[in-house]
Amino acid sequence: MSKTKSIVTDYAGICFFCGKPAECEHHLLFGNGIRELAEQDGLKVPACNKCHNMGKQIERIHENIMAEKLSKMLGQAIYESKIGTREEFRKRYGKSYL
Repeated sequence: MSKTKSIVTDYAGICFFCGKPAECEHHLLFGNGIRELAEQDGLKVPACNKCHNMGKQIERIHENIMAEKLSKMLGQAIYESKIGTREEFRKRYGKSYL
């Protein structure tokens, strides 16, 4: 796992989605070069491999359209509550998910 601390949760060793031991991190905002920005902003959560990208499509975040959209919406909501405004989010990430 990386060195930038999550601003979403203090429980780095526990999967944010199922509560099992975390094996990786899920960046709430990803794709088209924005993963690195999410890393800088701490917009990530701990995840187990199953919930992140190795479970059945309906059980994981990646390649699950609804889960990916909700992830990006959560990332923006946390950005707006802890970092900046919606306009600042749009400038930084290129669009609004809310």
